Amino acid sequence: MKNTVVTFKQAKEKGEKLTMLTAYDYSTAKLIDEAGINAILVGDSLGMVVLGYEDTLSVTMEDMIHHSAAVSRGIKDTLLITDMPFMSYQTSVDDAVVNAGRLVKEGHAQAVKLEGGREVCPQIKAIVDASIPVCAHLGLTPQSVNAFGGFKVQGKGEEAAQKLLDEARAVEEAGAFAVVLECVPKALAKKITESISIPTIGIGAGADCDGQVLVYQDMLAMYANMKPKFVKQFAQVGKEMNEAFKAYKKAVEEGSFPGEEHTFKMDETIIDKLY
Repeated sequence: MKNTVVTFKQAKEKGEKLTMLTAYDYSTAKLIDEAGINAILVGDSLGMVVLGYEDTLSVTMEDMIHHSAAVSRGIKDTLLITDMPFMSYQTSVDDAVVNAGRLVKEGHAQAVKLEGGREVCPQIKAIVDASIPVCAHLGLTPQSVNAFGGFKVQGKGEEAAQKLLDEARAVEEAGAFAVVLECVPKALAKKITESISIPTIGIGAGADCDGQVLVYQDMLAMYANMKPKFVKQFAQVGKEMNEAFKAYKKAVEEGSFPGEEHTFKMDETIIDKLY
């Protein structure tokens, strides 16, 4: 069944957990779609895991459009949500609507995601009024990493917790169909989930959220030197890939690849007639 913003709302009403993974290319998207994952997030995390940046701030609209379009060609039933990159919506409501429209028209996104609470509610409302579904993002919002002073858990104190709860209610009121909660204490995420009617998608926010999202490279252990506390590694794909690359190198160097089974034949008497 095709996943939509409507089926997301229905899942929360039925108490059914939602699944989301990042993807940035056609082949990965196709595998995720075939696995029955509810949504793919083309995250601006591509800046770090695909383009090699230190953070997400350098990612452009052109980057997001390019990768979103590639992912769209690999899916059938999965809902495609694409991140709005840094400074594509903060500058004005008009910019936000225009750039969200580009992600839909050129990147074939079915929804967009933007970071922030009350300060971006006018943008959320305007984008939704333009018939583009919006997923909100609260807690640790990576585009604000400089303001936060690093990647830190959000909402631990009473004032900060109340602020996050108020902002979750605000983005719901503005029209968001779901909200990502990143690096939020489990108890607070549970309270937020129970307090709003739209699905909460957790990443480092505990099991009481309505769904979960992970960066696929993290959950496949493709980076040996990076494992956030909230990540469970479901396979050691990075190790398998490294071993396969080494095996390929060895086979080529020793001459065992390509073998006869990998080559094409011809009438070799023709070779003798060449000059």
